[in-house]
Amino acid sequence: MEGAGVAANQLVLTAVLAERGSLRYTPAGLPALAVRLEHESMVEDAGQRRQVKAALKAVAFGAQAERLAVQALGSLWRFQGFLATPGASRHPVLHIQYFQQD
Repeated sequence: MEGAGVAANQLVLTAVLAERGSLRYTPAGLPALAVRLEHESMVEDAGQRRQVKAALKAVAFGAQAERLAVQALGSLWRFQGFLATPGASRHPVLHIQYFQQD
């Protein structure tokens, strides 16, 4: 997007912590945690109310990874971060920068 100015990549999502991998460490020694989030809500789309569901892979690093590693599966949180598509993957992953109880 050359010449398009500053682009924004920020996502805020209320979701349930559905799955959690094991806390691991990057080669640089930074804690990392992969999770799967599930969202369900009612939205208005084209003048109609509809139920939407979404499942999203996410990853947290550092202190956020350590905090998330001890949270209960099934608990509801508000996540903030950015989307990135890693390596050869075709699906974006939410990089969690902050989360709080919703």
